[in-house]
Amino acid sequence: MPSRPRSQPQAAKTGGKPAPMPNAAPEELFKTVSSSRVSQVIVEQIRLLLKEERLKPGDRLPSERDLCVHFGVSRVTVREALRILEASGLVEIRVGARGGAFVTTPDSRQVGEGLATLLSLSPLTAAEVTEARLVFELGIVPLIVERATDEDIEELLAMCDEHIEAMEHGDYTMEMSADFHIRVAAATHNSAVRMLVESFHGPLLMSLRTAHSVEPRMGKRGSVEHREFVAAVAARDVPKATATMRAHLERTAARVRAEGGDPGA
Repeated sequence: MPSRPRSQPQAAKTGGKPAPMPNAAPEELFKTVSSSRVSQVIVEQIRLLLKEERLKPGDRLPSERDLCVHFGVSRVTVREALRILEASGLVEIRVGARGGAFVTTPDSRQVGEGLATLLSLSPLTAAEVTEARLVFELGIVPLIVERATDEDIEELLAMCDEHIEAMEHGDYTMEMSADFHIRVAAATHNSAVRMLVESFHGPLLMSLRTAHSVEPRMGKRGSVEHREFVAAVAARDVPKATATMRAHLERTAARVRAEGGDPGA
């Protein structure tokens, strides 16, 4: 994944004067460390300070030189720790005379990417993924029906039309099905729900492809059910939307079991 561009310092808009320096984190917060994995110990110490709110977004960490002194380590070790924190979205490195390492908070995209990596490395079965979808996707239906905006419904209907056309031309893919379910989750207007569904993209595709291997024509019925679901949401009909989504997911679950992905089947 390409690295994020580093932010440039900004000057105040009035009078051409530079903006005041952010509050620097108190130096006494940091403790000397000694370990075979020193950089990771530094990372964990700073994460703990964030959790305890002794460090807050916007705080500027001491300079690399000062951090070396406080932690009792080399500059190479401090830079490695800062790279880990930056990759985690906990620190932003700014360049220039007024630059440095600034505490920030990770956005949902970064958190979701981290979860997706963990899920992709886990020994999940298609049956487990489908079972989790039944619990989660059915659980958010009432929120979708309540909160979906006219724009959400228009975009979902447009996706359905596009997918049905792709089906007619033999171009429909399981990625399209996964994209629909992710867009449906976005209609909850709940960042945590959207983040979780986006992080589940890889396992979701795996389960869909397993079901598709059993029934290659499954996308045709699925595309119709997608449209029926959106119509129920537009009508603000929770029972209908829930019943449609349940039938949709249970058909996928049945095909996954037929593939032998369910050890209890």
